[in-house]
Amino acid sequence: MTTTAKAGDAGTGGGEGGDGKGAPPASRRALVAGSVGNFIEWYEFGVYGYFATIIAAQFFTPEGGSDIEALVKTYASFALAFFFRPVGAALFGRIGDRIGRRPTLILVVLLMTAATAAIGLLPTYATVGAAAPWLLTLVRVLQGLSAGGEFGGAVSVMTEFAPPGRRGLYGAWQSFTVALGLLAGAGLAALLATVLGEGDLQRWGWRLPFLLAVPLGLAALWLRLRLEETPSFRRSSGAFAGHARGAGADLAPAAARRPSAAATWRAIGLGIGRLMGWSAAGYTFLVVMPSYLQSTLGASFQQALLATVVANAGFALAILPAGALSDRIGRRAVMVAGTVALIVLAFPLLNLLQDPDASSAARAAAVFTAGAAVGLLAGPGPAMLAEMFPTTVRYTGLGLAYSLSNAVFSGSAGLIITELIKRTGDADVPALYVVVVCAVGLPALLTLRGDDHRRALRD
Repeated sequence: MTTTAKAGDAGTGGGEGGDGKGAPPASRRALVAGSVGNFIEWYEFGVYGYFATIIAAQFFTPEGGSDIEALVKTYASFALAFFFRPVGAALFGRIGDRIGRRPTLILVVLLMTAATAAIGLLPTYATVGAAAPWLLTLVRVLQGLSAGGEFGGAVSVMTEFAPPGRRGLYGAWQSFTVALGLLAGAGLAALLATVLGEGDLQRWGWRLPFLLAVPLGLAALWLRLRLEETPSFRRSSGAFAGHARGAGADLAPAAARRPSAAATWRAIGLGIGRLMGWSAAGYTFLVVMPSYLQSTLGASFQQALLATVVANAGFALAILPAGALSDRIGRRAVMVAGTVALIVLAFPLLNLLQDPDASSAARAAAVFTAGAAVGLLAGPGPAMLAEMFPTTVRYTGLGLAYSLSNAVFSGSAGLIITELIKRTGDADVPALYVVVVCAVGLPALLTLRGDDHRRALRD
């Protein structure tokens, strides 16, 4: 195991051959090429969440069905896509750890773009009847597969190209583009709701955000075609081991250095524990909130989207500073602080939103604060995961940890919250969900070493 940084090691981002020459442009290309796929992925997942009530009416509401039943089915489809993420993480992760990050990320963005655009072209229940929800579910499965392959590759590329002492900041760009994608989705949804009006939005306007994936995907493809393979992968695969390290024991083939399956799965399980609070709180406050505000608190579609934009703004503004701070004081300190903040603030912030006498400014401050607390977890999170796995299984390991955590605690958030509110009538369910999951995940975060941010990534 590598415990100290060496020139040209996996955590130094030393560019070609680890000598530092050309590292800044290579690192910048890695950030942009890695970020753009995340943007598209989370833009679409955000749009699906923001338009959940409309999608429910278009695909899941046969004659005589209730709105709440349709919404539950919509979130069930939402959750299903998340449960296919681990399959995608395992499939594309294995490819990415065997043949390289670059070709795998190109394949992933092609699948993601095609699946997202397909939603904008699908026939509705009124047109094809019971086939409509099945077609939508099939497309969501394809999206889940591509999304599962995106995170591991993007984070591997960003962190493996990161310069010394900046891995937290570089990894934070993955989360930052998640926030940008959610913001773009919410902003476009709010714009369409304002410009088109409810009638046109219900009939055809909801399709536009999904069709926008086509030009976005083509831009992502162009950027990834220009991406270089990471120095860490080339070293680990032996492609230029002699150039990077010279002769000796380090020339052992990658298979000989690959950790055991048991060790990898133990790390994945620990990673899930460290991510579960981020997963639950992120989707509760940033994606599920619009439907909650509409169906439970009686807010209008525009009001709900505006609140979500403010929450995502708080999330976005906290991410990069949190990642940079974790490069100075460590991942553990920042992520534990974010988790404790969510546990303490979840109920007061939600109760403020429920208060009919609360001012608009107070409500905006509440959702902004909730988003910022999630940002404290999302900033250091990608680098924290990358530091848990060696290069030979990094794409697969961190992808599976992230996707499994999201499958259980993010993808199911809307379904669990909506179903519990339906059964109990308790409007505090979202806060309870966040507090319980964060409290369970806190011990796993406390196992982080205080100096992980100073150690080089392991080849």
